[in-house]
Formats: sequence, C-alpha cells, structure tokens
Amino acid sequence: MQLDLPFLVAPAIEPARSGFTVEFARVRRARRYIVRVRHDGNVRVTIPRGGSRAEGTRFLERQWKWIEKERARVLAAHVTASWTDGATMMLRGELVTLQVRHQARGSISILYGDRMVALSRHDGNIRGCIEADLRVLAHEEIGARLHELAAEHNLVVSSFTIRNQRSRWGSCSRAGRIALNYRLVQMPPTVSDYVILHELMHLKEQNHSRRFWRLVEAACPDFRDAERWLRRHGPGLL
Repeated sequence: MQLDLPFLVAPAIEPARSGFTVEFARVRRARRYIVRVRHDGNVRVTIPRGGSRAEGTRFLERQWKWIEKERARVLAAHVTASWTDGATMMLRGELVTLQVRHQARGSISILYGDRMVALSRHDGNIRGCIEADLRVLAHEEIGARLHELAAEHNLVVSSFTIRNQRSRWGSCSRAGRIALNYRLVQMPPTVSDYVILHELMHLKEQNHSRRFWRLVEAACPDFRDAERWLRRHGPGLL
C-alpha cells in the first residue's frame, strides 16, 4: 500500500532524540500503524483511521531498534560525501566509520571496519586508497566465494576478474569468463551471493528467459529480497 496518500490531516513534525525528525500523519486508508524511514533518514509514522497520536508514539517507541538499524542502511545508500575522519561507508553489508590518522614521516593510516590501509600524506587520495584495497579484498573473498558456489552447482568458471563496472554488478561470457564488480564486497553476503549465483546461472542459460529465472530461484530462493536491496542501496556503494 502506498503511504503518501492525499489524506493527511495536520501532520506534525517533531525533533527526535537522535538528531532526526519524526512526522505523524493520519491516513484514512491505512489499516494499521506504520513506521517508515525516508531517504533522508527522517521518520514518518502513519496513524490509521480511528487511531491516536498517543498510540502512534507508543508504536514508534516499540520500533526504535528497527528504526536505528534502518536509518543506518538508508543513510549508507548515499555516496560518502567527504572522505575524511568520521565518514561512513558500507563493508560486507555493515556501516563502518573511517578513522584517518596522520602518522610520523608524512604517512596516513586509514582504518575502516577490520581493514587498515596507508598512503602518503602528499597523495591524500583516501577514496582511491580504499577503492584499491576493496579491489584486493574482493578478489580474495568474492573470488573464493565464486569458486565455492560454482563447485556446489557443478559449474566450471574458465576465468574470473574483478572490475570497476559502473552499469552492472557482473557479467558472464559464453566461454565461462565471469567478471564481478568489486563493490560486491561492500554488500551483505546474501546479496553478493545472489549476484554471483545470477552470473553462474548464465553458464546454463545465456539470457534472461523464464527458464533462466527459474534457475536463479532454485539456486537462490530469496533473490527478490537481494534485488530490492540492490535497487535501494546499490547506487550508494563507493
């Protein structure tokens, strides 16, 4: 059901305790209380017909842990605006914070998640340094997972490369050569597994026919959830 219906009655915007706003809106067609995290991280509470603001507030409180987790995911869907100390990015599906430290002799160390990289202070290209490290990590972790999943499905990958593809997450040639986007290492494992399995199924069916999608669903029953994650969060990966 669409939430943004033209049946709003005096929506109220309130400052929330975590630095964002909460909007309460009565929607006549709504049958239950709904909490939604908007693309900017602010929160909207839908009050159904016959409901009350007080019960909406109680419902909000009960959903607080989910809200905090969802806000982290939504905000992570935006490209990191400034590659400086304290900035955030996605790694293996989790939001991590960059810790940039200036060391002696003009070097800079960067810690994000369980990864640490270093670069020259004269270089200063933090994003480029992290991107290079993610490529290395993707080649190790995503490459290993590709061959593991291929073996599970009795498939043979003739070659494997990691690329910086801007318009796709992966590709598979008729010769069995698979290329995967290094950004897969930023995704939750269930999502990167889907992308890998999608390309592996092209070894059986080199198109997007119904038969292909039946193969995908058999290999990855929750692929639709992964597709939704990619549509929502994919554009914001490094």
